[in-house]
Amino acid sequence: MAIDAPAVTVLLPLLNEVESIDLCLESLAAQDYPGPIEILIAEGGSTDGTRERLSEWEARLPRLRVIENPRRLQSHGLNLLAEHAAGEVVVRADGHTTYAPDYVSRSVETLRRTGAMVVGGLMKPVGTNPFTKAVAAAMTSPWAIGTAKFRHADAEMEADAVYLGAMRRSDFLRVGGIRTFPTGVAEDADFFFRLSRAGARVVLDPLIVSSYQPRTDLPGLFRQFRRYGQGKAEMFWVNGELPSRRPLAPLALVIALAAGLALSMIGGTVVPLAVLVGVWLVGSLLVFRSHGRLALAVAAVAAVMQVAYGIGLVWGLVRGPGTVRDLRSPPVRSVVPPGRSTADQRDRHP
Repeated sequence: MAIDAPAVTVLLPLLNEVESIDLCLESLAAQDYPGPIEILIAEGGSTDGTRERLSEWEARLPRLRVIENPRRLQSHGLNLLAEHAAGEVVVRADGHTTYAPDYVSRSVETLRRTGAMVVGGLMKPVGTNPFTKAVAAAMTSPWAIGTAKFRHADAEMEADAVYLGAMRRSDFLRVGGIRTFPTGVAEDADFFFRLSRAGARVVLDPLIVSSYQPRTDLPGLFRQFRRYGQGKAEMFWVNGELPSRRPLAPLALVIALAAGLALSMIGGTVVPLAVLVGVWLVGSLLVFRSHGRLALAVAAVAAVMQVAYGIGLVWGLVRGPGTVRDLRSPPVRSVVPPGRSTADQRDRHP
């Protein structure tokens, strides 16, 4: 084993990813990491041909192993894979994403150098046609999607979250892994929120490079962001607070649109609603004018993302805690090992 190159396990939960799995696995197979690396896949019972493609990859890559995930959910898959992992460091992966050849190497190097509990890079969406290019542009705009550092940072820094991420397997298990939420989308945000509460350091390194494939149609995009909003509501009911103030913007937008619609119906005029919608859309067009011919499309998909997110958040808050009340538990006071301060994490090496 190379010096400072501990064994790594890539954790990849999958369900119906036949369209993207080949590119994902090709990029993982091409990693330049000098130490031992295995790829563990939690297969949730795909029905689109993903399982058959994985069988072909198992024959090509001896270091790839597929583990059945009967509960199908990503959170269960990640926890299951972490239990089976042989690596000292676990690196999360997603089936909609491809990875630079030095993705694992850079992750381990940043983890070693910074002593952080979790390191990771940006969520960098890449479009392949006019629609997905418009979605990618909106997903990297603070106007459209907020100011989360893992979407916009251009320098290494501490952050409240990263895209996917790498950490020591022992740390992942010690914090209890990933909790499961009904929407199936709040788990990552909840995981990083719990780490933040417990005093863990999370470092964002934009040189840890991957490319995410955004949704390819408008209904799918709407559903995705509506679920994101519902997920944040579930986090509120479980943790007693939102993870940040960023969800308040789409919440305010949807409330304002609903109020404008109500005033229009009561007053018999659409002027209040038309003024509100006009100001909002003109503002979007001004923000996205640098995208040229795509400006209108980017503004449109940004509007869909904002409204869908706000609707999901409102619905989740109005609906109440429901089954997520079962996730409530006393917060972990610290995830720093006994005898170490949070600052001491800088001196830890995998």
